[in-house]
Amino acid sequence: MKELIRTNDPTLTAFVSALLQGEEIDCFEMDVYMSVLEGSIGVLPRRIMVRDTDLFRARAILRDNDISLPER
Repeated sequence: MKELIRTNDPTLTAFVSALLQGEEIDCFEMDVYMSVLEGSIGVLPRRIMVRDTDLFRARAILRDNDISLPER
């Protein structure tokens, strides 16, 4: 799996997950339960992971929806 996006914004992760699921791209949100360790203050970013084969399409979907991606 490859990292698609990393963010501290829980609404962005929900939106990205919904966009990907709408295009039938499986995704997995990592580091969700780290908030238990940090006290739910949102300092640790969450990551959205996708299959290697879906990465190109997933990035295109985010760009089409004006979601900025980190430079790679």
